[in-house]
Amino acid sequence: MPRHLDSSVSKSRWIILPLVAVFLVVIGLGVWWFTVASTTSAGTNTPSSPLASAGDTASPSMPAAQKTSTATTAPPSATPTPTPKPVINPQTGRVDTLDGLVPDYVLPPIENGMVPVLTKIPTEQKVVFLTIDDGAVKRDSDLALLEQHGIKASLFLANTFIANDPGFYKKYTAAGHLIENHTMSHDLGFLKLGYAAQKAEICGMADFEEAQYGRRPVFFRPPGGPYSQTTRKAAADCGLKAIVDWETKANAGGMDYQVGATLRPGDIVLMHFRPEFPADLNAFMAAQKAAGLKVVLLEDYLATK
Repeated sequence: MPRHLDSSVSKSRWIILPLVAVFLVVIGLGVWWFTVASTTSAGTNTPSSPLASAGDTASPSMPAAQKTSTATTAPPSATPTPTPKPVINPQTGRVDTLDGLVPDYVLPPIENGMVPVLTKIPTEQKVVFLTIDDGAVKRDSDLALLEQHGIKASLFLANTFIANDPGFYKKYTAAGHLIENHTMSHDLGFLKLGYAAQKAEICGMADFEEAQYGRRPVFFRPPGGPYSQTTRKAAADCGLKAIVDWETKANAGGMDYQVGATLRPGDIVLMHFRPEFPADLNAFMAAQKAAGLKVVLLEDYLATK
């Protein structure tokens, strides 16, 4: 081949090779750009929403169609069950402990200026009533035990035992227990007192409890339990509705019965705020469950405010 022709072909080759390289680079950039654009478009097919729940977010490794299907078929969240409102007894204005029970006994009225006396409620309904006396031992743990077991009690408090801290028993009233009258001084010689002195003891405590707890007591328990016609009249004149005694008590970690050997329907049970309160409460609850009785607040059963 002539020399001048050989030189021309060589130059042509050096011109074509760079053009091919540029063409390949352009094609490569185009493929890369198409891939990025497709990925971005796929990522924006499902719009995000600030209201989307955690359950609507699909796994990044899941195909787009599968993500959409999961989001639309997720079960709705369960609707919370509303808490039932406490039942208010229209006669007493309090949260009712009767649970729909209709009492079959009505508190007798005051007759001849004297309050009636209750040592037991004459009923065949499966109920029992807990009463707790004095107030000398004040422990939050005792209230916690009553609340743990869902027991409401009538508290017969004496001023001499609670005067140092009457506010402590506001915790009991706030929890639904009721405070009743057990005199000012808890004089065990109460029956030896004349009418005026008995009335002063009863009325003085009624006034004190009304001022402290916002409710005037309706029941009276004499110190030690004994009463007389004078006591019944003094209680009536102080605005009380009945004297409440007992035939059964929880004492020293056991049960003492004046009648029979087990709890009976309508029993009024006596306890005390003493160091052995937990053991006494356990004894009462064991007897109550063995007899198949429901603990009901005495004031609810007798429909007193």
